[in-house]
Amino acid sequence: MESTPAAGPNDEPPSGHLEDVIALRVREFRLAKGISLAELARLTGMSKAMLSKIENAHTSCSLSSLARLAEALQVPVTALFRGVDAEREAVYTPAGHGAQIVRRGSNVGHLYQLLGALRGEHKRLEPLLVTLDEASEVFPLFQHAGTEFLYMLEGVMVYGHGEARYTMRVGDSLIFDGEGPHGPAELLETPVQFLTVTGFGHVV
Repeated sequence: MESTPAAGPNDEPPSGHLEDVIALRVREFRLAKGISLAELARLTGMSKAMLSKIENAHTSCSLSSLARLAEALQVPVTALFRGVDAEREAVYTPAGHGAQIVRRGSNVGHLYQLLGALRGEHKRLEPLLVTLDEASEVFPLFQHAGTEFLYMLEGVMVYGHGEARYTMRVGDSLIFDGEGPHGPAELLETPVQFLTVTGFGHVV
């Protein structure tokens, strides 16, 4: 067996380039199984020189080579790509820190807090925390693209969608087409608070 130390938490992470990621993954899986380069060469039918180049990110792997490596290491082929393009946008919003946005009804007791949004092509969801109190008098109707999900957190209200009316209590949920006119119709127990998440789908 080789005396090369196993990859650990202090090892340099992959740079994100495909060859670098594959190199790190192959070496990690090989050492985790206690397989030498010579043994991996035997299992894959590849030369030790080629395997060394792969583990040092000095060459690109063909699909057939990746398939042989994955089979020999007993992992899915996709495991060899783990870490490629790993940087993904995420938005964290602490409780009470959602950005307040102004909409129709904001001046009569309607509070809308945006709980986060991704930018550009990744903006497919819009989560809002909505709070309505006893001062709410006007109930504006909304219409927008996408599908909306509503979940009641506090209070009781009657919520309208098109011609339908739904009495919403804590724990109740509603999912509907945002193109239809919708909004609170009556507050039965205040304060009312609910979470809405609008999904916009893929932008063509």
